[in-house]
Amino acid sequence: MADVTTEALGALSNRLKEVEGYLHADDLRSDVEALERQSALPGFWDDAESASKTMADITRMKEDLASIERARALLGDAEAAFELGSETEDADLLGEADSCVAKLEASLAELELSSWFTGEFDHGDAIVNITPGQGGLEAQDWCAMLLHMYLRYCERRGWKVTVNDAPTAEIIGIDRATFTVSGKNAYGMLRAEQGVHRLVRISPTDEKKRRQTTFAGVEVLPVLPDDVEVDVDPKDLRVDVYHATGHGGQGVNTTDSAVRITHLPTGIVVTCQNERSQLQNKEIAMGILRSRLYELELQKREAALDELRGPKQDIGFGSQIRSYVLYPYQMVKDLRTGVETGNVEAVLEDGDLDQFVIGYHRWMVNADRSAPVTG
Repeated sequence: MADVTTEALGALSNRLKEVEGYLHADDLRSDVEALERQSALPGFWDDAESASKTMADITRMKEDLASIERARALLGDAEAAFELGSETEDADLLGEADSCVAKLEASLAELELSSWFTGEFDHGDAIVNITPGQGGLEAQDWCAMLLHMYLRYCERRGWKVTVNDAPTAEIIGIDRATFTVSGKNAYGMLRAEQGVHRLVRISPTDEKKRRQTTFAGVEVLPVLPDDVEVDVDPKDLRVDVYHATGHGGQGVNTTDSAVRITHLPTGIVVTCQNERSQLQNKEIAMGILRSRLYELELQKREAALDELRGPKQDIGFGSQIRSYVLYPYQMVKDLRTGVETGNVEAVLEDGDLDQFVIGYHRWMVNADRSAPVTG
């Protein structure tokens, strides 16, 4: 017997209409037509940077429109299969209706996400930093586990990842990690991971096998477009070069290719060693530094609430956003939204994070809608 009902199909139809409203589908079509006319004008590519941005906007809007059309087609297929299957009591048709509904629900979840991302950089790429917190050597191992989890998550999402810096720690794990994620809504999605992550498990380094609580901090920054101005005085920079270690292949260790840039006025330090060329590493490190300085300027302007990374917190007890418990029971729980799962392996090993990421953004949207209107 199929799980699909007339009421469920009606609810999905209403949900699709709401999503189309959130995304302003009719306006999107008009915008695409206008931008395509603009792109056909002589001289459009004279400003290559502006032209590339316009083409990226067209691609993104077309993807949303195509997703809406696919959702409509799935809804139509589900309704037809359910109606005919109910009349003929055909189990195969009812099963097809089930399959279409499952695909439709997943498609609607993605469309809803797109409608929630209204920030200036939400549709762009992201820079993610992972830093060990309380927990000693175990915190470095926890950083390595989180890096693996995020790399798997990005793979599941079809995003491109470049590990900029992830030096192997002396005994266990990694000292830190910085990586860049390129893909649709990468920054908007990964904003959900900003904060302190707590791990509870039996210590792998303790001979007495005692329970250990460990912390790591995750920072998520937008990759700034070239047209965003951030003034960096070369006199304020100290650039050090050294042998690269860890990610990047054996060849990176043959020359001083790794780069460390210190911004003297703020004390911000950025390192990059993924590329074989010192020049490439310096260029990437400068891009990360620009993002961090931009964020710092926002903090000065909005001391009460930093829109990019939230209030700054110690990476330790009382400040975590999510707990990963491996002992005495198994559970991953987001402390902001209440979303939880007992399948810890799927999260840590396979990067099954959508339930937490989507749950966070749904929670934020609901919080914004329920907030009292002032002024």
